[in-house]
Amino acid sequence: MSKYNDDGYDDSDTYELNQMQDRSNGSQSVLLMDASQDGLKRDLRRRHMIMIAITGTIGTGLFLTSGSTIATAGPGGALLAYALIGIWLIFVMQAIGEIATLLPLPGAFNVWSSRVFDEAFSFQMTWMYFLNWALTIPAHLSASALIVSFWLPDDTTFPLWIVPLIIIILMVFINITGVKTYGELEYWFSILKIVTIIIFIVCGILVDAGAIGGHTYGFEKWRIEGAPFKGGFVGFTTTLITVGYAYGGAEITGLTAAESRNPHKHVPRAINTVLIRIAFFYIASIFLLGSIVANDDPLLVNTESSATRAPFTIVLAKVGISGAANYMNVVVFTSVFSAINSAFYVSTRVLLSLSRNGWTHNSIGYINSRGAPVVAITVVTACSCLSLITIFVGSGVVFQWLISFIGSISIQGWLYILLLHFRFRYCWKAQGRAISDLPYVAWGYPYGNILGALIGCCCIVCNWYLSVINPPQHPGAGASEELMNAYRSRRDVYIQGILGAWFPWFMSATLFFSYKYIYGTKLIKAVDADLDTGRFIPSESDKEDLKPHGPRWKRILKMFV
Repeated sequence: MSKYNDDGYDDSDTYELNQMQDRSNGSQSVLLMDASQDGLKRDLRRRHMIMIAITGTIGTGLFLTSGSTIATAGPGGALLAYALIGIWLIFVMQAIGEIATLLPLPGAFNVWSSRVFDEAFSFQMTWMYFLNWALTIPAHLSASALIVSFWLPDDTTFPLWIVPLIIIILMVFINITGVKTYGELEYWFSILKIVTIIIFIVCGILVDAGAIGGHTYGFEKWRIEGAPFKGGFVGFTTTLITVGYAYGGAEITGLTAAESRNPHKHVPRAINTVLIRIAFFYIASIFLLGSIVANDDPLLVNTESSATRAPFTIVLAKVGISGAANYMNVVVFTSVFSAINSAFYVSTRVLLSLSRNGWTHNSIGYINSRGAPVVAITVVTACSCLSLITIFVGSGVVFQWLISFIGSISIQGWLYILLLHFRFRYCWKAQGRAISDLPYVAWGYPYGNILGALIGCCCIVCNWYLSVINPPQHPGAGASEELMNAYRSRRDVYIQGILGAWFPWFMSATLFFSYKYIYGTKLIKAVDADLDTGRFIPSESDKEDLKPHGPRWKRILKMFV
């Protein structure tokens, strides 16, 4: 048995109160098991949290792969896919917000599962979440090599693996210096991404309306051959995993809650900004892309992940912006760097949680004086070196394989979070507690959770189905080299689809049942669920700060902006 409890803290410190004296009125804010007890620093400010929630993980998913969804499913299919996954994610974030505001614990939903469900479930969920982010880093690193190749001549002998290697070294330096460096970098990178998307949306509206470029597009691209739903149901469902990859990472707001001074105020604000992220950044961008660029435009099939073929570049070029491709390549590169920065932060914290629960070697839990988990950073750095496989198989191949895994694991994790929320509410009610006692109540419950769970289950089943239909047929003995190469290509895509769809679930089940068999864990009774240890109790000044101020319209606006 580990000497650490389910939340990753030594049992000798588990119930120690961290008293934060409020000098203004002498009242106290109480938080059981402050992150500082574990050596971590509470250096993330509210502006950091909000920016991380809005754009922290926007990278290759939106800027590079969004065009392929339109090419595959048409403008209507792509818009529906982004809207459907976006609706699901909104309710996932509401579930996270409700529990994280009450229990702002390091590890977030990975820890909550051991409180209300089963320790075996927490074990598999934490390891799968680490695997998700450990693979996200080499995925973005592989994309970084592709992005830099845009500035290199076709006959270059420059080894592209140097690019991810340099980024890995920079990531080690950033993470060793502490969480404040991570937060500041994310803040400024987020501003660049927001400005770029706003420029794109404004330019897209002007181009679509005919104010720039001399041609009014309107909805004409929605009426051409193949539009609006290209490929029908199969085309639409094929894009769901890619869209899941594009949305991935929004849930890290739950992890940053443990480093907020006033979770009752900061977490709901950060959670509700996700609605803006989905509606403004994703839905508006996809709608304008589908309205301006035809679904059969060869530039949309961005197989090389090049900035010249990035859908945002196509629209900006129509505006006549000089150097649009160069500008977008800079933005995409910094976005990838930002996403890698976030992935490093999350994966090291999850690995730290695994160590403190005794689920990996204890030495991984070592933290230096700056609050950086040094050994965990070393392990994540080693995982990042998977991107150097690009030396042998090419960046594009590695990137596509990793997308198939990451998208599936993200969708799996979101479904688990909704299930945890159902269980949390059941335990809360079983203990005779009132919903009004929750510091933040998820809106739409339970219907939103039910809708989200249905969307998630449909995505998973469709992904399983698509992975096994239409296996490649061998052309037979004596086939030409061209036919054999085409067969090998289809075979690789088929294997990639099967592994991406099925392996995460096989891995999850193996972790869960192995732990359950070895340790004999059982489902926690609802009346015994620990819903108090780690609760944040605001001071009187915090409570005053939470009271609504100003006119109603301004209060509503503040919830989302």
